[in-house]
Amino acid sequence: MGLPPELAAAVRTLWDYHDLRHELRVCDAGVGLGSHDLGVATRAAELYHQGWFPRIVFTGANAPTTVERFPRGEAVHFREHALALGVPDEAILLETAATNTGENIDFTRELLARRRLPATEIMLISRPYQQRRAYATAKQRWPEAEFVCAGGSLPLEEHVASIGDPARVIAMLVGDTQRITRYAELGFAIPQPVPGEVHAAYRRLVDAGYTARLLP
Repeated sequence: MGLPPELAAAVRTLWDYHDLRHELRVCDAGVGLGSHDLGVATRAAELYHQGWFPRIVFTGANAPTTVERFPRGEAVHFREHALALGVPDEAILLETAATNTGENIDFTRELLARRRLPATEIMLISRPYQQRRAYATAKQRWPEAEFVCAGGSLPLEEHVASIGDPARVIAMLVGDTQRITRYAELGFAIPQPVPGEVHAAYRRLVDAGYTARLLP
């Protein structure tokens, strides 16, 4: 990433913190959370082909960070990518209205209920560094379901290379770390522990100027 060692170490600390390292198990559905990262759809297709769930829900409209890349909506583009990777159309459901993670969870829950599909065990598929926030949000909004999280399969350096914009990835990492605490305070998510080394890494990157994704 071309960073000074202390900043590279801080990025690694946050990356490792958000990776929940859940053991995969067979679920009723995989839920691909919309974002700027098409790797989420790639990972969802991989997991589907491995037999971890019988259907995928792609959820997401647009955000300011995705509208140029996915002008027809995140879920629509994710579906097309999954189809190109061999996922059958009948195994994909679309939720195209959600504009944040809370809505991703709420609207997916409603979609599966309307279809009268099983929804006891859900696999959340997200950007690697969104796992902790996605899990905390889901447990707050959908407490009766059980969740397992799966991020992308690429290690940090390869993920950054796939996105092509190290500063953007770091800013997103910093923003997700802030949201762990802020969203719990606002009642949007269950609380999560934030170890001292994680807080120190977060402060180091904020002080270095990676603030584009911070909430006011």
